[in-house]
Amino acid sequence: MDVTPQMLGSFPLLRTVSTAELETLAASCRAEKLSRRGVVIDPSDDDTPVCFLFEGRLQGIDFTLDGREVGLFFVEPGDFCGEMPLFDESARPEYVIALTSSLVVKVPTRAIKAIMTENANMMNLLGKKLAERVKQLTHQRSLLAISNTQQRVCSQLWLLCAETNRVLDAGLDLEAEILNPPTHLEIANMISVSRESVTRVFQTLQNRQIVRRKGQNSLIIVSPAALRKLANGD
Repeated sequence: MDVTPQMLGSFPLLRTVSTAELETLAASCRAEKLSRRGVVIDPSDDDTPVCFLFEGRLQGIDFTLDGREVGLFFVEPGDFCGEMPLFDESARPEYVIALTSSLVVKVPTRAIKAIMTENANMMNLLGKKLAERVKQLTHQRSLLAISNTQQRVCSQLWLLCAETNRVLDAGLDLEAEILNPPTHLEIANMISVSRESVTRVFQTLQNRQIVRRKGQNSLIIVSPAALRKLANGD
């Protein structure tokens, strides 16, 4: 599949790039379709690209010393990953895999780097992305210190539902939605508990009408306030 300037221009990071630069950039890019569990980024590769997700869902992962998979972050359509080598050539990004059938646009790191040094808006967006990633990974790490499994699962759900924070800040307890929610196994890998433990917590939350499923691709947080209390250990 050919990568067009229009496709590149649909990604928020590249919207400030000129048409001429997009045309040049498109010539060096490639689009790749991946099935579930397909490897998008392998940090052992000599030249890892910056990957933009056009459709599907990705996840950054790492491995413990005993070989267990640990989920780190998700990548949603329009977002990107593999940006660390833009700032540190010796840095290696995490493994990134496809969670669903996905279409990824791979852009050579050197091509992005040539543009970002002359584009203040792009540099600002990249800086914000790195800051968000650091905060996200810090929060993710803090969850592992929680000994109570139910609290740990609820804390992970709370982090996945960023919009809920603004709802509660407004003093309202309105329903919130997590689109394309991770599976119980994916949540378990992120917080280092068993899949069965996550399933038991979900059953409790559903019985208490705190969450409910809406088809296969949506999880409704019926009461964000109740979820936040459980996440806080109340």
